[in-house]
Amino acid sequence: MSALRTFGWSFGVTTVGLAVALLVWGPGGLAAVAVLGVLEVSLSFDNAVINATVLRRMSAFWQRMFLTVGILIAVFGMRLFLPLLVVSAATRLSPGSVLDMAVSDPDAYAEHLDHAHPAIAAFGGIFLLMIALDFLLAERDVHWLAPVERTLARAGRLDRLAVLLALGILLAAAVTLAGAARTTVLVAGLLGLLTYLTVGGLSQYFEQHDREGGDGGPGPAATAGRAAFFLFLYLEMLDASFSFDGVVGAFAVSQNIFQIALGLGIGAMFIRSLTVHLVRKGTLDDYVYLEHGAHYAIAALALILFLTIRYDVPQAVTSGIGVALILASFLSSLVRNHRDRAADRAVATPEGDERRTPPKEPMTR
Repeated sequence: MSALRTFGWSFGVTTVGLAVALLVWGPGGLAAVAVLGVLEVSLSFDNAVINATVLRRMSAFWQRMFLTVGILIAVFGMRLFLPLLVVSAATRLSPGSVLDMAVSDPDAYAEHLDHAHPAIAAFGGIFLLMIALDFLLAERDVHWLAPVERTLARAGRLDRLAVLLALGILLAAAVTLAGAARTTVLVAGLLGLLTYLTVGGLSQYFEQHDREGGDGGPGPAATAGRAAFFLFLYLEMLDASFSFDGVVGAFAVSQNIFQIALGLGIGAMFIRSLTVHLVRKGTLDDYVYLEHGAHYAIAALALILFLTIRYDVPQAVTSGIGVALILASFLSSLVRNHRDRAADRAVATPEGDERRTPPKEPMTR
């Protein structure tokens, strides 16, 4: 019943969305919207796991905000209006003119959006790369790929190593992959890095400030107030970094921006519901390597985004790598849980303390 409550809005929105697609665009539109929804879920499953690591630090109120107001931002803001604004900035046309182009000449709109892809990939790539590096370079008690993660954690003791590595990768991508768009890639990547550091830094500052109550005393929960607000912004920026590549790739399925927004919006709704489900079920605590797998998937996606500045990487490859890493971390968590349960049973039943039926006394006449 709790799962139905969590996914109820997703099923409802999907039903209404598919019905609208069928009525407005016919069977072809219905198929396009359904395929786009499935595509978004397959590309963004690792996004749900990452979101859950942040969302579980937030209060129930902000979790509801993420699932309600957040989904409106995700569908209309990130998947409809933000691409229009990107094309508007690239072409120096007004947003209204770009919207008219998207409706009347979707091929031209898709071409302009494709021209803007290097900037999109650099911004999203650096943002996602910083998320992965900040996790992988941190000291932690639980390791999935222990030799790799312990080495990275030792290297992470160097202050600001994540920023230095991200800048190095951005520079390498601009020099080797961007060609004539080198300056655009550098500027977009620096803006992505600045956005990450600003939103993440403000969130950490207010989280610490609220925890200390501003005067060193016990303050309100760190998951509420200003800290939660900036965590909410952080989640929306994370969603934007994931959604850009999906919006560009969606034109291979449909040229209709409203079909794209509807299909990707349905997928985004399921990803948000899945995020809340992971938090409420404590899945990340039960399957401890999932968080590791998701961050490796994020790192892979970031590097793939940089590669797409020059090369065409099929979305099947992108989603396949992410799903494979998540699945591997999930299976490793199952093995760990089984091993821990076996160890607990061995401690509860010491060696030699066998539960045997005591021998019967010899019968006497």
